[in-house]
Amino acid sequence: MKEVVLVAGGIFGALSVIFGAFGAHALKKYFNEEQLKSFETGVKYQMYHAIILIISGITFPFTSSIQNIMAWFFMIGMILFSFSIYGLTLSSARGKKIKILGPVTPLGGLLLVAGWILLTINLAEIALYLRP
Repeated sequence: MKEVVLVAGGIFGALSVIFGAFGAHALKKYFNEEQLKSFETGVKYQMYHAIILIISGITFPFTSSIQNIMAWFFMIGMILFSFSIYGLTLSSARGKKIKILGPVTPLGGLLLVAGWILLTINLAEIALYLRP
């Protein structure tokens, strides 16, 4: 699982840079200010969570189920959160907003929050283990 987390972090990070550049250049002429800001939010959150996946992959051995669940929450949450924002903004710019994606975004956000809670629990366990 450790390798999956590291590779996923790298892929999500690279995609974040690609989507960010795409949004800043190609989509700027098609998006209004609100759509551009929403798209950028998706890109930022994707990058933040790509970084935390890489840090987690370096920090944790992924031998416990809580570590594995944390990683899955981050990965699935990132897809649901950021990619639903991409879909909403792109479809909205075309005048055909995909409304079913609306409830997907907060669900992804909840998974991201749960991932951060599990990250905190994992870090607390490490701190307790390292305590003299």
